[in-house]
Amino acid sequence: MSPQLATTVGPSLYWYLTRSTGAVALLLLTLATVLGVIDVQRWSTPRWPRFVLDALHRYVSLLAMVFLVLHILTSVLDSFAPISLTDAFIPFVGSYRPFWLGLGAISFDLILAVIITSLLRARMGFSTWRAVHWLAYASWPIALLHGFGTGSDVRTTWLLALSIACLLAVLAAVAVRVADGWPQTLGCRGAALGGAGAFSLFLLLWLPSGPLGSEWARRSGTPSSLLGHSATAGGSHGSRR
Repeated sequence: MSPQLATTVGPSLYWYLTRSTGAVALLLLTLATVLGVIDVQRWSTPRWPRFVLDALHRYVSLLAMVFLVLHILTSVLDSFAPISLTDAFIPFVGSYRPFWLGLGAISFDLILAVIITSLLRARMGFSTWRAVHWLAYASWPIALLHGFGTGSDVRTTWLLALSIACLLAVLAAVAVRVADGWPQTLGCRGAALGGAGAFSLFLLLWLPSGPLGSEWARRSGTPSSLLGHSATAGGSHGSRR
């Protein structure tokens, strides 16, 4: 389906699949991050032994990767935007919202590195594995920014509510982890709390003038040809902004 035809007949099935798989991936990635931050192993009980909670964290992370792959594939197959498989791995090389799409590539690469090293954990040192594993925490805020920057539904109530709920869940997990065991490793816990607060403040100040502001599609790097298609179609792709 050509871009011109797509804007005439409205969003394709791939468009809906891209949005839905992206939302589910964000939910699963948030859950995996929360489980990792609060360190579920410490909450084990005779009814929920440590290996069960360990497996839960691992399977949620793998399921998040499955939906990320589906999200990427449907984005590539959707003919509306010029997105290639290369854009999924190499950041900032695409022509469609390159910075925000690049953030998604960085997040995906970080998660991929964590999963690969986890599968090879028996063949590598624990300190190396743990250092790479910490990258998973960096992938979450980057993925959230990617969603805000490229998501065409960013102004919709359901997506805003979902994103805010994910943010609050991670903030709550950080607060629980900081409070539990304080003042042990005071520096690390203080840095985690400060980083979470700074990120939240950034979103609060940036969103109104960024994705929630006017002409975000143009300012975010959408090719002018696609902006023209949307205008010609009389708003049939208006939600893609």
